[in-house]
Parts: sequence; C-alpha cells; structure tokens
Amino acid sequence: MGRTEPKVLNMSGAKAMESDKLDRNPGSGTAEDGASTKDQPAHLNGCVPLSHQVAGHKFGVDKVGILQHPDGTVLKQVQPPPRGPREMQFYRTVFAEDCSDPCLLDLQNHLPKYYGTWSSPDSPTELYLKLEDVTSRFNRPCIMDVKLGQRSYDPFASQEKREQQIRKYPLMEEIGFLILGMRVYDARRATFDSYNQHYGRGLAKDTIRDGLARFFHNGLCLRKDAIRASISRLQQILHWFHSQNQLVFYASSLLFVYEGLPSSFLSRPPVTDAMMKTANLLLVGDGGKAIQEEAGLENKKEEFNNNTAVAVSWDGGLSTNHRTDPCGLRALLHISRAEEMAASVDRPPVLNDQNRPANGNSNEEEDEEGRSGTGGQGSAGDPEVEVRMIDFAHVFPSDSQDQGYIYGLKHLLTVLEQILCGAAQNS
Repeated sequence: MGRTEPKVLNMSGAKAMESDKLDRNPGSGTAEDGASTKDQPAHLNGCVPLSHQVAGHKFGVDKVGILQHPDGTVLKQVQPPPRGPREMQFYRTVFAEDCSDPCLLDLQNHLPKYYGTWSSPDSPTELYLKLEDVTSRFNRPCIMDVKLGQRSYDPFASQEKREQQIRKYPLMEEIGFLILGMRVYDARRATFDSYNQHYGRGLAKDTIRDGLARFFHNGLCLRKDAIRASISRLQQILHWFHSQNQLVFYASSLLFVYEGLPSSFLSRPPVTDAMMKTANLLLVGDGGKAIQEEAGLENKKEEFNNNTAVAVSWDGGLSTNHRTDPCGLRALLHISRAEEMAASVDRPPVLNDQNRPANGNSNEEEDEEGRSGTGGQGSAGDPEVEVRMIDFAHVFPSDSQDQGYIYGLKHLLTVLEQILCGAAQNS
C-alpha cells in the first residue's frame, strides 16, 4: 500500500537562495576563500573531519559525514532525498532574509546559525549545509547530543523503519529522550571521557538520572551551575514549543555544550602534560607513573579542537572502566589535586585572584562553586552553556502543538531538576 508523500514547508515569501553559499558566509571572503590547505586531501578542499562530533554520521566512517571548514563553520552533508532537501528547506525558511514570522524569528535563537550551502570545487554536486559551530568559543567543550520526542520515526516511515527504531530504544515513548553520545572533560585527569549511543540505550527508568548526571560531573564536582543554566535554556525552548502550532519535529536533537575547564584555570597559562606528570609525582612519589597510566594520561590521541590541543579517547564508548560502579559516581567523588598542583608548578603566585581570601582558605561551598565556575565571557552567575536544536530531516508542517517533543522536554527538565535536588540533599 503506497504512502502519501508528506507536505513540505511553505517557502512562499522567502527570497530565492540558490546562491546563498556565497551570500551568507561569516567572516571575510566567500565560502571558498582560504579553503586550500596543503596538508589536507585535495577532495576536502581544506576541510577536515569534525573532531569533536559525539553522535551521528562521521566522515570517513559513513558516506554522509560532518566536516569543519577552515573558517570554523561546520559542514553537514545534505542527505539523500527526501531527508536532505527537507532539512535544507527548513534552514532556508527559518533563516530567510525576508522572514517576518515571529515564530520562526524566535526559533532562530535556538538553532545553530545557518550560512547557506557549500560545495567543494572538486565535487560541486555534493552540497553541504554551512552551520555555526556552537562549540567554538569553548576551551574544553563538554558536548552531549540528546534525541527528543516520544518516537524517532515520522508518520510516513515504513513499518520496517518503525519497528527498527522501536527496537533501538523501546523506552523512547515513556522516557521521551535518548542520549545519543557525549564527551565529558575530567578536570582531575585533564582528559575527555567519551560515550557512544550504546551508553544512552543502556539507560533505563531507574538509571536515567545518574546516567544524565554523568555529563555534568567533571571528576572534581557536579557542575550544578551548568545544570541550572541548561535548565534555563530548556525552559526557553519549551516556551517556544508551547507558543507555536506550525511545526512538528521527529528524530530531532538538542546539543548541549558547557565549558569543562574550571574557571581558575581559564585565567592562568595552560597546563602542559609535563607539568601534570610532575604534579602527579609530587603527590604520590614513585607511584606517579601508575597513577598516570590508570588515569589515561599516556597513550592518548591528541586532537586540535578549536585550535586547542586536547587529549581525547576515540574508542567510541566510555574510556574508563567502571565495571564495579556502572555510573562511576563513587570513583568521581575521589578528588585529585594533580591538576591544581600542576597549575602552580614553576609559576609565580597569582596575585589578582580576588575571589579567594588572602589566607588561601575558603568554605566548602565557595570552593566547589569556584571549581565549577566557567569564567570566560560569562560571570559566575552566567556560565558558558549552550543548548541548541539540531537535526531537522524530519520536520513537518502541523496545525497543533508538538506534544511528543513537549513531553520529552518536560521529562528532561524534571530529571535535571531531580539531579540538582539530589545534590542539595547530599551536600
């Protein structure tokens, strides 16, 4: 039995944007300017695989992958019809220069900025969406991709597709969201822990809270400031969904990003591997090497993320072993002073640290908040956090509210609030 082809977004009133690959490029020059890099394969035209991608199709593994342009933007290859053209039309509609719809104008605030399309001169028929890299302003971006909604297939999906998606995560309808992947900066070890889609699918109703809390734990403390800021941004997105009845979203995600580097380190020179090793030796003497190996400080692959060299695990899953503690929370409660000591090795004292008393003492709450602050452009009450909606290959017109997405958002907010409440009770 044939399926009815879904309606597409109404493009009436929007200017033709066939040339938008040049019209909306950020920075100086066109989308192609500065794209030639001798160190990269010619067919990529200076672009490289996105190093900090946590979910979705990866370039070099899948045919359709994510790249990073030399100007810092993200290139998402347009998928085959109808998904790719549908997502491209969605971005073009929302970011049309003559857009006057208050609903869509408000939606722009919750999406990565769209800069048109891009294609390599070597493969002009392969189109990419040119998008803002929302992680670019972070030093050590902690990133999480969460799929939202009660089902991850659209109304026009085949029965086979429906059954496949349900098998992947049978609890989607009840929980309303699924962690697709994440990477978390461990400030104690100065490394990233990576989690893939299997981590999220392994979370049940009784473990979803601890599983989500892991994203906000930096090895030293629970980043309550990042949770609060994430809740605030989710509430803004929820308000948008309550105010609109034009669009319905399936298999769409939220991208969470927060600054993983403690604020005390953002104001200091960078901590090098040699300094970390020296600090560990000062802490444990001859046992320093064992501590380093256990913490994964050696044999880590370095990546250049936003022009910053960082160590990261590329095993596709959790890079540390927590067999005896599935969520690893007990292990995370052990606070190492290695990075703190490393920051002071062979350095003069910091004289402009006005947040710490002259005697170097502070109460426990102040110390925790100081470690978990983010510094940078935000103040102590406004940490560096981003929450953006992404992935729009299954967005359709509607005449009612998107109850599935709203359900997922509300449950996600509830779980985050429970994490904060639990932290307050344990403090």
